[in-house]
Amino acid sequence: MKTVRKNEVHSSPRRSLRTSTSSVESRSPGRAGFTLIEVLLVVVIIGILAAVVVPRLSGRVGQSQVSAAKSSVAAIGLAVDLYETDNGNFPASLQALLTKGSEQNWRGPYLKKGEIPIDPWGHEFVYTLKENGYEIKSFGANGADGGGDDITN
Repeated sequence: MKTVRKNEVHSSPRRSLRTSTSSVESRSPGRAGFTLIEVLLVVVIIGILAAVVVPRLSGRVGQSQVSAAKSSVAAIGLAVDLYETDNGNFPASLQALLTKGSEQNWRGPYLKKGEIPIDPWGHEFVYTLKENGYEIKSFGANGADGGGDDITN
């Protein structure tokens, strides 16, 4: 029968422990963290994601601004129509939708929030009386008449 010494039992696990942690112990405490290549790789990945996502989001913002302008033009048009129903004529200006003038049947204000809305690009809507009606217009993103981005009723 083989006799086992006390030292042999304890030395064997210590050796395996030392060999399994030797790769961890080889790093000094000052070298913990990410390498420059790892950081650069993460920055490049974030840049690629931003290059793909940002153009898609900016297109959606433009579409939502156009939709908001169309909704505002329609809401102002409804207010003008309601004014015309109550008073028998179209208002001389959009301000007439908010404040009572000499009209006998004025039941306004006809716009919610008591103010004339501003288009999504920060410009005022243009209201023009025509021979057989009216026109409400937003000049769109360029803020100038024409250019193909105007929104009208």
